[in-house]
Amino acid sequence: MQIKDAIDRIPGGLMLVPLLLGAVCKTFAPDAAGYFKGFTQGIMTGVIPILAVWFFCMGASIELRSTGTVLRKSGTIVLTKFITAWIITLIASMILPSEGIQTGIFAGLSVLAIVCAMDMTNGGLYASLMQTYGTKEEAGAFVLTSIESGPLMSMIILGASGVAHFEPQIFIGALLPFIIGFALGNLDPKLRAFFAPGSVLMIPFFAFSLGNTINLHTLLSSLAGLGIALAIAVIVLTGIPLILADKYIGGGNGTAGVAASSTAGAAAANPLAIAAVAPQFAPAAPSATVLVAICIIVTSILVPIITGFWFKKFGPPKESNISGDDKISANKINFVD
Repeated sequence: MQIKDAIDRIPGGLMLVPLLLGAVCKTFAPDAAGYFKGFTQGIMTGVIPILAVWFFCMGASIELRSTGTVLRKSGTIVLTKFITAWIITLIASMILPSEGIQTGIFAGLSVLAIVCAMDMTNGGLYASLMQTYGTKEEAGAFVLTSIESGPLMSMIILGASGVAHFEPQIFIGALLPFIIGFALGNLDPKLRAFFAPGSVLMIPFFAFSLGNTINLHTLLSSLAGLGIALAIAVIVLTGIPLILADKYIGGGNGTAGVAASSTAGAAAANPLAIAAVAPQFAPAAPSATVLVAICIIVTSILVPIITGFWFKKFGPPKESNISGDDKISANKINFVD
């Protein structure tokens, strides 16, 4: 059976398929974890420790040897997405309570859902689109997007926006696995090679555990329409600044900006991870997880279509030379959807 190939054909499938399976378990067998206990219960409910291992491996996989055009392209995408998400979060924090909207047609919408949907680019989707529509530099520009993965950027944005106050030890505790992994991976290439596969290997495990916090009845409720609207907002509100940055800073024609206007698959884990260290977000975390999951699915479908239309309209960007070091570095960086 070609199970892996079938999963790979789904954008962000390595995250979305296990998450959906976990949600099925939660919906139709909500007491399964308590019934089986032991290791089965650990797999079904251990999203935080599994995330910690994934975050460590993610840090270990990042090698900042990229220079020149690839670094400029990567930095343009990451900084633009970060600044845009911060501005949107700042505005949303003036309107929405930290626990989110509880009633009405916008019930479930929260600052937590918005920041987690906005601040992470689907690196795998971006790289595959740029291999088809972009230049060598643009295809390699996923080199820094791994830094966005995990709750790090979301926590920084929430703190900078004044929405949340993280005690120093809590913030350090959330970052420590990533920092240690990053340090070890860059001090010893053999350690990086050893731990880096974990950044992909752990995805289905924390996705399944995360899915066990989602009831499909909620996913199919009024949150579906709200999630689709949020996904469109992600594409429009982050896509426009990304297009402008790509054209006027990155030297492209905007195609890379469109391709980066998605929500990363790993972003679905961020609401729960943030709520674990910032309890004020706990009431909003379940709905935020559902909304972000919908954003992942919708942006994974729409962004490739829009990117293709943009490419046909404005033509291929100019091909420019990429240095040997850039090629080597770009090929060595691991990324997750």
